Amino acid sequence: MNMWRYIELLPVKFDRNIVSLGEGATKMIKTRALAKMIGLKSLYMKDEGSNPTGSFKSRGLSMAVSKAKELGIQKISIPTAGNAGSALSAYCAAAGMQAKIYMPKATPDVFKIDCEVAGAIVNVIDGDISACAREMQNEKDQADWFDVSTMKEPYRLEGKKTMGFEIAEYFKWKLPDVIIYPTGGGTGLIGIWKAFKELQRMGWVKHLKTRMVAVQVSGCAPIVKAFKAGKLHTLGLKKPAMTIANGLRVPNVFADRLVLSTLYESQGTALTVTDREIYKCVHEIARKEGIFVSPEGAAVWAALKKLNKKNWIKPNDKVVLLNTGSAYKYIQNMVNYAKKLKKPIKVMKPLNKQ
Repeated sequence: MNMWRYIELLPVKFDRNIVSLGEGATKMIKTRALAKMIGLKSLYMKDEGSNPTGSFKSRGLSMAVSKAKELGIQKISIPTAGNAGSALSAYCAAAGMQAKIYMPKATPDVFKIDCEVAGAIVNVIDGDISACAREMQNEKDQADWFDVSTMKEPYRLEGKKTMGFEIAEYFKWKLPDVIIYPTGGGTGLIGIWKAFKELQRMGWVKHLKTRMVAVQVSGCAPIVKAFKAGKLHTLGLKKPAMTIANGLRVPNVFADRLVLSTLYESQGTALTVTDREIYKCVHEIARKEGIFVSPEGAAVWAALKKLNKKNWIKPNDKVVLLNTGSAYKYIQNMVNYAKKLKKPIKVMKPLNKQ
């Protein structure tokens, strides 16, 4: 079983065009120990790190490559913070297509290796993901390549909305009260909300009660800044801070209006966390639940604790956290961050040996 079980609600017309590596149908884990820590009755984590290329990006790029195949496209390019490049490279390889990747120099080596092993052309750029996008557009032969940048084509969103279908189906078509999502480009957050609205229109979901929460890192938080100001768009950032959560270092959110409208419409919120909090929460989740999450996945737990202290979350709320990627792709980031610490971060006491 995978995300293509929802084919009737997806844009690919013919099954023969589907390019799949088994993406979707990811685990929903009931996190009892974490819930007990903060006094919640129902806390779950949707673990997207188990996707074929190690992140939720598998969903969007499987869909985009499948539709490109259906449209007769053979060459696809993308700017990426890491995971999207890995996914595009893998699915293009599976489809017999060419992939061209633009990624920041600061991206962990594992992502570059991922792409190169799959046969993609990798261009390493000295700058952030926005600089990668500019460099890609300035290439003389870019007109020959189909651009699948975040929200600049409609199909990646359609793949990511399947997370929403799976969440709704898991809870037997009664939506959770809160979904907390690590937000870089924001396609996943928009996609989940889109899925819920589609299900409501079909009559599968009666009440659209879910409050959507966007979590960003303190040194790169254009969505949070705009949300707190009540704006409909972001101003972007010229110099986003480095972070151990690569996927959250998106200074210019192309789909900012859609992200913000999702937050307003769902009566949700947006907040920031720090790298220090993320690092601590990676350890905390592993010690409490045995789940090794990505920095982005740790960010949503850090955010939940803040929201709980503010009583924005109620004890009876059913809450879903999204871990969007595999922790193992971020080992380099974690090791480098630990080396830079002047003062060790206190996480939890060592477990007692039996």
